[in-house]
Amino acid sequence: MEKMLSTGIKRGFPEQWLKKQKEPKIKRDEGGYYLFTVNENKKIYLEDFYAFLENTERRCLEEMKSLSEKMSNCNVDRQETLAYYNARKIIVEVVLKNVYEYYEDTTTLGVIMSPWCFGTVILEKVENQKARLSRAELLNSDLPEYPYYVLRYIDEIYKRTLLELFEFPEEAFRYRWQYTEVAKRCSKALSSITDTLTNILSLVKEYRSDSSGHAA
Repeated sequence: MEKMLSTGIKRGFPEQWLKKQKEPKIKRDEGGYYLFTVNENKKIYLEDFYAFLENTERRCLEEMKSLSEKMSNCNVDRQETLAYYNARKIIVEVVLKNVYEYYEDTTTLGVIMSPWCFGTVILEKVENQKARLSRAELLNSDLPEYPYYVLRYIDEIYKRTLLELFEFPEEAFRYRWQYTEVAKRCSKALSSITDTLTNILSLVKEYRSDSSGHAA
């Protein structure tokens, strides 16, 4: 039976596809199908990655149900309490949205990564979401007219909330710099290559121009 999330979303790279594929990046050993990532320098088993997303979805849905009940039973005058619930709900929604997107992605094997790496990706997405909400770039029906408390609580609890949802130890987010640094180094290297090629092309044009002048 094909594995899927509670919503019916199926795995982007399911077992049936893996058995037929001829992708050189995908290897297989006694542990199953895996990719070897350069930035993490380790094997990432596809089954482990998808199982992690399935468990994360389950915990997120349980948390959403709990928050919905708490918010329904909370007195409207308790603005700070409601702000806390709203902040937590926004964080969970970001996680769920990305769990669904990564789980069903069929376009690139780049979505396959270790749980800790996925966690750092979501950490940055929550930070971006918070920044956009603070600039009023996003409309959110759960935000009050003056969302100060909600934004303050997001800032205070988002790391702890993510650790709980992912069931990570505290040190999980200490390695975020590894993935960010890899991206920066790749960008810097590409920029350097581009500059070098530009300089070479300029020299070639100058050489051709000079050669044409001498020939005349």
